[in-house]
Amino acid sequence: MKRLVRWALKLMPRPLLQHLAGWLVPVAGWFYKGEGVECPICGSRYRKFLPYGYVRTRDNALCPNCLSLERHRLLWLWLTHETDLLRTYPRTLHIAPEACIMHHLKRHFKSLPECYLTADLESPLAQLHFDVQQIPLPDDSVDIILCNHLLEHVADDRRALRELYRILRPGGWGVVLVPVDESRKNTFEDDTITDPAERTRIFGQYDHRRIYGTDYIDRLREAGFETTAIDYAAALNETERRRYALPKDKIYKVCKHAVTK
Repeated sequence: MKRLVRWALKLMPRPLLQHLAGWLVPVAGWFYKGEGVECPICGSRYRKFLPYGYVRTRDNALCPNCLSLERHRLLWLWLTHETDLLRTYPRTLHIAPEACIMHHLKRHFKSLPECYLTADLESPLAQLHFDVQQIPLPDDSVDIILCNHLLEHVADDRRALRELYRILRPGGWGVVLVPVDESRKNTFEDDTITDPAERTRIFGQYDHRRIYGTDYIDRLREAGFETTAIDYAAALNETERRRYALPKDKIYKVCKHAVTK
């Protein structure tokens, strides 16, 4: 199974892979049915989750039902337990929306659909299409931003962060996640590496522009954000971490200073 997953992720075109995953992954999930793990997003239970990963295949990663990964489940638990997002109707911009989370948010905002905007560069699932380095929205126009595992693909991530800061209203907040290598102090970038196979080997995916180090939080602050790195998995007990198959990733919550007069 691991070899099959790695082969598919590396060699199959992404649109075809997404299309096939819609029915192949749930079929594979029947062989994993059980009580070992539970997806907090869709409620499905399995002996374990499916493996997933481009270079290093991770065991117990992909929910066969809603296709959530470890970081999605961690984020969902934090959003539902630690914020009022699903109890109120803030104007929310969800960039590169994760389908498993977008499904629930669309249902929540059904009575006020204008308060939930989805955006992507190309995806037909999104309402708006733009480059995050030049967002066609007014200053201070959204209350919440969700933008996860996108900046590692962007040529000028600092410019993109300034754009996110610009459109977030004072007092608003967001979650801007990237894969961070906690063993690195400094973010690594090298655009002279052009061979896709070599970029995959070094950066984890051929279309990743950088490997973020622990200085990622400094980039967020440089853009103007008040930033907190939340080790939310550590706040849960060991039983919960195993039950939901959670990662050790931190949640980077950003806020925009409220204007005081």
